[in-house]
Amino acid sequence: MRSMRMIGSVGLALLALVTWSGAAHAFGLSGIGGRIGTVDPDGSDGSLAAGAHLEFEEMDSRVHLEPGFLYWNEDGLSDFNPNFDVYYHFEPAGRVSPYLGAGAAMHFYSSDGPGDPGSDVGANFFGGVMFPASSARFFLEGRYAATDRSQASIFGGITLPIGH
Repeated sequence: MRSMRMIGSVGLALLALVTWSGAAHAFGLSGIGGRIGTVDPDGSDGSLAAGAHLEFEEMDSRVHLEPGFLYWNEDGLSDFNPNFDVYYHFEPAGRVSPYLGAGAAMHFYSSDGPGDPGSDVGANFFGGVMFPASSARFFLEGRYAATDRSQASIFGGITLPIGH
């Protein structure tokens, strides 16, 4: 019953996000990127994690929409984590800038060893620093996923621009 409520809540939240982003038609695809780092999930040792993301932004805005996914595997327990994040950067584009963000995620766990398989809804909280370059933007990020199997992580990554 609890998992059905969580799935229903995530479904309603995604519907609200789709409706909101449909109304905000000025957001366009501005980048595609990837990240790699380390994650320390509850109930497991630290693990290497990797992911990819798309980035949508409104022209001259500091708000970015970032759907993506993360994946890690440690001692037979793995997590595939599709997520939808929103972040705000404090300096104008083209400058080194700190940023803060939050989002929602689904966690799909599988287990070939210790740990429980299943799915879970989570909230993402993160912050970092962006470093612009001539043909890309690099970032260093700390992230916390609040879920039944909470996860703290540190990532480095790159976003390659796509015109909108």
